[in-house]
Amino acid sequence: MVVCRTIKEIRAFVSEARAERASIGFVPTMGYFHEGHLSLMRRARSENDALVISIFVNPMQFGPGEDFAQYPRDIQRDLALAEKVEVDAAFTPDASEMYPEGYCTYIEVEGLSDKLCGRFRPGHFKGVATVVLKLFNIVQPDRAYFGQKDAQQLRVIQRMVEDLNLPVYVVPVPTVREPDGLAMSSRNVYLDSEERRAALVLSRSLLEARRAIEAGELDARKIVDLVRRMIQSEPLVHLEYVEACRFEDLEPVEVISGKVLLALAARVGKARLIDNIIISH
Repeated sequence: MVVCRTIKEIRAFVSEARAERASIGFVPTMGYFHEGHLSLMRRARSENDALVISIFVNPMQFGPGEDFAQYPRDIQRDLALAEKVEVDAAFTPDASEMYPEGYCTYIEVEGLSDKLCGRFRPGHFKGVATVVLKLFNIVQPDRAYFGQKDAQQLRVIQRMVEDLNLPVYVVPVPTVREPDGLAMSSRNVYLDSEERRAALVLSRSLLEARRAIEAGELDARKIVDLVRRMIQSEPLVHLEYVEACRFEDLEPVEVISGKVLLALAARVGKARLIDNIIISH
C-alpha cells in the first residue's frame, strides 16, 4: 500500500493506474476506522482494479463548539487496517494541503443542505460538498462509496455529482450495525457504558417504526410520533429531530409512499449520533 501525503503524490499514483487502464474505486473517510468503513473498502475492492482511500478530518465541516479537536484519530491503526483489506493507496493530507492560504472556493447543494442535520449544523454540508468535490477532482475515481448511515450526506453528494456532471458513480452501501443494533460510528467511542446502553433506543425505535409500517401504518406523523415517544422515554438520550421525508429531495411526507427516509439525530453524553432507515413502499 502506498501512503500519499500530497496531492502530487496521489495524482502520480492515479496516473500510473490509469496508464494500465485500471478502474479506480474510492472511499473518502475521516479515519478512526470501524467495520462500517471496512465494509465500504471491501465493496470497492471487489468492484475495481485499484482501491484508493482518503483519511482527512475535514475542518470545514465542523462548526464552532463542535468536536473537531476531540474527533478520534489513530492514523497508524487506520493504515494497518486498510492494508489488511488490500487498499492500494491511502491519501492522508493535512489541512494546509487541502486548503492552502487564501483558499476561498466553496460548494453548496441548495435545497438539501439546510434540512435535517443541516438545520442544526449550519455550514456542515457546504464543508462536506467542498471537500468531496476536491477529493473527486484529485483522485478522479470511477466509483465512490458512501454509507447509508449518513443518508443526507449521501443524497447531497449524489445531487452534486448529478448537477455538476461529474464522471463518478456514487455507490450507496448499507449501514453496518453492532450485534445489538447500534449503528457503527467513530463517535461511539465517546459513550460510557450507561450511555452506550441508552443509545440502543435509537435503532430500536427505527425497528419498531419499520414493524408498524409493515403492519400497515402509513401515516407518517404517527410513525414519527412512535419513534419520538420511544426515544424520549430514555432519559440519557436527548432527541434533536426525527423526520420522515422523501429520499429524493428530503421534503417531509404525510404518507409513507415511495422511497422514504426516516431519519433522526440525538445527543447521548458528548456524542451526537445519527441513524435512519430507508423504506420503499
